[in-house]
Amino acid sequence: MKTMTTEQIVEDLFEAQHNVQTLPQFAKDIPGFDEDKAYDVQELLVEKQCREERTSVSGWKLGLTSKAKQQMMGVHEPSYGVLLKNMSLEEGQSHSIERFIHGKLEPELAFVFKEDVKGEYITPAQIIQSTAYVLPAFEVIDSRFEAFKFTLLDAVADNSSSCRYILGNQLLDPAQVDMRLGGVVFRKNGEVVATSTLAAVMGNPANAIAWMANKLAKRGQFIRKGQVVLSGAITQAVHIEPGDHFTASFDGFGTIHASFKTGE
Repeated sequence: MKTMTTEQIVEDLFEAQHNVQTLPQFAKDIPGFDEDKAYDVQELLVEKQCREERTSVSGWKLGLTSKAKQQMMGVHEPSYGVLLKNMSLEEGQSHSIERFIHGKLEPELAFVFKEDVKGEYITPAQIIQSTAYVLPAFEVIDSRFEAFKFTLLDAVADNSSSCRYILGNQLLDPAQVDMRLGGVVFRKNGEVVATSTLAAVMGNPANAIAWMANKLAKRGQFIRKGQVVLSGAITQAVHIEPGDHFTASFDGFGTIHASFKTGE
């Protein structure tokens, strides 16, 4: 069995990201490494990123929000990670893949909050009431683990495979959006690669964010006014190659675009 300290794990994950290199998964080999310890690592990793990269927290993201992904990972609930300001990319621009290890793109619905979200038990209705607006988004997920293979605890420690995110420009009142039936068509280089509805995200994206808000409360954290939350993948993630152009068309509030290239 390995004997790695929390500090060593944080350093290894940070260096893998910084140097665009992979690591072998480790969670199964460390005695007593559980969910709480994985989130401890995540928090320390985010603190190190903020310090070393001179950035700050901009919000949160959810992962494993679909039943299919949970079954694949052998878990019964999602995970969450932290978004940083230097992860944000401009919509419609062409972005370098030089800093990605094995980046994948997925369409999501983003929520931006007009007030802090606190309480003993936070409901989906409270999430909607606290949201200033929703908008289409892309998330680039990436993993610091070899061959993109890892356990849930590895992924949580690795900030739930956070990498980059892109927000669209069409802002909508959440009360005006059908959180269950709204459809999404995801295209890569003009070809449809996936279709789905917002219900793929735990039946309703607000359900996913309420789940996260309650998990955060147990760790003394909360969603803050002005923060963005990516509510989880609506379709499967698609691998990014240089020269790729992606669009995701959301029923009722337009299309988001992103392109990727080699070089800076």
